[in-house]
Amino acid sequence: MSQAKQVIQQQLAWNRLLSVVEEQAQTLIRTAFGTPTREAGDLSAGVFLPDGRMVAQAVTGTPGHVNAMAESVKHFLHAFPLETMRAGDVFLTNDPWKGTGHLFDMTMVTPVFRAGRAVALFAATVHVVDIGGIGSSPDGLEIYHEGLFLPILRFIREGQVDPAVLAIIHANVRDPAQVEGDLFALVACNEVGSRRLLTLMQEFALDDLTALGDYIIGQSARAMRNALADWPKGTWHNTLVADGYDAPITLTASVTISDDGIDVDFTGTSGTVARGINVPKAYTDAYTSFGVRCLVGADVPNNAGSLAPIRVQAPAGCILNALHPAAVTARHVVGQLLPDVVFGALRQARPELVPAEGASSLWNLQLVGGEGLAGASAEDNAALRSGPRFNVISFSTGGTGARPAQDGLSVTAYPSGVRNVSLEILETQAPVVFERKEFRADSGGAGAARGGLGQVIEVRHADPAAALLIAAAFDRVHHPARGALGGLDGAPGRLHLASGATLQPKGRQVVPAGDRLIVETPGGGGLGLPAQRPLARIAQDLRHGLVTAEAAALYARARAEAPADAARELQPSCP
Repeated sequence: MSQAKQVIQQQLAWNRLLSVVEEQAQTLIRTAFGTPTREAGDLSAGVFLPDGRMVAQAVTGTPGHVNAMAESVKHFLHAFPLETMRAGDVFLTNDPWKGTGHLFDMTMVTPVFRAGRAVALFAATVHVVDIGGIGSSPDGLEIYHEGLFLPILRFIREGQVDPAVLAIIHANVRDPAQVEGDLFALVACNEVGSRRLLTLMQEFALDDLTALGDYIIGQSARAMRNALADWPKGTWHNTLVADGYDAPITLTASVTISDDGIDVDFTGTSGTVARGINVPKAYTDAYTSFGVRCLVGADVPNNAGSLAPIRVQAPAGCILNALHPAAVTARHVVGQLLPDVVFGALRQARPELVPAEGASSLWNLQLVGGEGLAGASAEDNAALRSGPRFNVISFSTGGTGARPAQDGLSVTAYPSGVRNVSLEILETQAPVVFERKEFRADSGGAGAARGGLGQVIEVRHADPAAALLIAAAFDRVHHPARGALGGLDGAPGRLHLASGATLQPKGRQVVPAGDRLIVETPGGGGLGLPAQRPLARIAQDLRHGLVTAEAAALYARARAEAPADAARELQPSCP
């Protein structure tokens, strides 16, 4: 075969492989029981070479799952070497340090055999609705409080499910039917991926995936090196202060670009805390590398080759390299801020490419009913227990930071990439009523490009005589998203009751019977001087209700007070 023909065939096979893993992910969405997966898309799917290197990942999924799973398959191979695996075997774990960062994420690995030889591994992850323990709350003091911990184990042996594993899961979670359904959805998606891969190999006359995998990984690594050539060499520093649990925490990074890659070092970052916002290193690696990839080689497919040039260091025992048995349930609160930390450093190298900070961390509404709360009044506990037991999560978010020459995206889950769950779906899952869900006017930071808006959500128990719990795990309340290049900060988040009481941004708290929970999510930071915002955009924002007349007047004052050269309007990059 000529070299040109071989390259064409390899590219065709690569494209087919990407469609295989996307079908794997879509199978998971169509068969999952829990709303986090089937409605919000909180999942990952990918195919790996027999040595554990990721070859292809589905576009559908979250960086925290995909980029962490890229390394987790190697842990599976260490626990169960390839030569011990058999056709029909399926392996499972939710180990936060060998999976994707907390106990709610189940990662499953399935070997693929062709002619009696293992030729690949499919892996996928879902966020299950419950894993026992204290539930989805940052209140735990160590991992043992947070739920059922499954080490890497054989879930299915040569086609036979291990009944002991299922019995242990059933005995430890609040909703065993949903959790079991999600596990078998993982089995199904890996099985579909395996069948499609074997068909691909037959059509392209491939005995194994090694040559194709090496080509894909090599091409991706080369493309990343080419992308790095567009960036200056040097080291830049940035510090971001987050709310923490009961005291602020500092995230400090140095980012070094050299000829052979990018090094991110979090030396100087705060230590672990005695609550569940600590971040295992796998999750730190995932969101740090995603932040880099958003700016460097963003169009290069994600696999072992494109991830290899990004090296992340975090001192053991800091909040970004939390060691067992630290509590980690709400690791996303801190971990999803890491792209902003990276952006702040890389803005110093290429300011024309980098957006401002956004809300970043998800503002998920974890609503619980039918169980009491230690420390609550007797009246509140009676109201909590009076209703049916439920546990439902509404994936919610704020605004992203303003982008170069473009406004930030309003109410968009960046960097997680998950979707909001339809309120109608949630109201069929639990006795809750959403009274309001709307843009939060004026929450985007002012600038030549405005930050994306947050939202206002109002929810109550469907039974006026029953109370519910909010398991809060929110950031950007005391330290909002910062504007950049003269742009102003986004609005901080807020959590309160309709009756007037302000709630804490973290921890399990009561929404009393007859009251309503009001959540105001943060806005993104602005980019560039407010005086440079085009008048047409201000008028459009005012017309659409995105800003009030008072906020529009602030822009007018900024233009009036700015020197003539500072009031030149931003030229938009798109209509």
